[in-house]
Amino acid sequence: MEFGPVPIAKAEGAVLAHSVKVPGGRLKKGIVLGVEDIEALAAAGLAEVTVARLGPDDVGENEAARIIAEALVPDPGAVGLRIAPAHTGRVNIHADRVGLARLDPSRLMAVNATDEMITLATVQPWQRMEAGQMLATVKIIPYGLARASIEAAAEAGRGAISLAPVVVAAAELIVTSHEAGSSEETGKGTRAIEARLAALGMQLTDVTTVPHETDALARALAAAAAPMVLVLTASATSDPRDVGPEALRRAGGQVVRFGLPVDPGNLLFHGTMADGRPMIGLPGCARSPALNGADWVLERLAAGLAVGPEDTARMGVGGLLKEMPGRRQPRESRR
Repeated sequence: MEFGPVPIAKAEGAVLAHSVKVPGGRLKKGIVLGVEDIEALAAAGLAEVTVARLGPDDVGENEAARIIAEALVPDPGAVGLRIAPAHTGRVNIHADRVGLARLDPSRLMAVNATDEMITLATVQPWQRMEAGQMLATVKIIPYGLARASIEAAAEAGRGAISLAPVVVAAAELIVTSHEAGSSEETGKGTRAIEARLAALGMQLTDVTTVPHETDALARALAAAAAPMVLVLTASATSDPRDVGPEALRRAGGQVVRFGLPVDPGNLLFHGTMADGRPMIGLPGCARSPALNGADWVLERLAAGLAVGPEDTARMGVGGLLKEMPGRRQPRESRR
């Protein structure tokens, strides 16, 4: 692509690189200059103007962005996404429903490594998306680019973006009570958890309160019928043999992971019920509506995704979340 100042007599058919004020208005950058535009430039007393002119092997900015976006998401409707029309060298990709951003980081990085004039920005992998929310944007910096670069970028990122839909429709909550521990008398935690589920399009079907005892919790777990079971204990779960994990085992379930490298959210555990349904032992920070590690585990399990030990281990990078005001044991002394 050619770029630079040219005499206005030779500018017809080229792309105007910068907006220009002319009598009666303004010629906006990015337009293809026609006869009337050249006359307006002459009337403005300009001898030359900065333009871009595509070569035979170049692709215009809008077409280039469209090609890459459609390669990233070959069948948008099938994966819950929508590709917006190209404008000023940019194409945005939006979620069409609630779900998690399913991204292939290595392939997306390969797109950005193809040519510095091609830029692709996305949300974080597995970020919860709402319907209409932007998940990614493709921006071509110049007014045109070599077709070979565009095709290489498209191939590098083909199929690298999709949306994992929520597949679990409902959950029930079991709360334990203990004289020496926190309780749910105010309902604050229950409301926060219900709001989390609602944001995923899920229902909270039932809330049961039982004593903070292993056998009592095990019986409640065995009786739970919802597709997902959540437990909020009165006392923090501080050991793999504590009330919550041990109750899950006595109910015939299995603990998949105890502890989470996300803060707040360290004291979470999760596993499966006897029949394979997901179960989460929520940390105390789940009583707050603020983002914490419980959100990341809940959202992935709600989307039917595996959350094994390696998955949770990876959460630690970027897992140091915002400090929560009023935290009983702050990360750092406030002296």
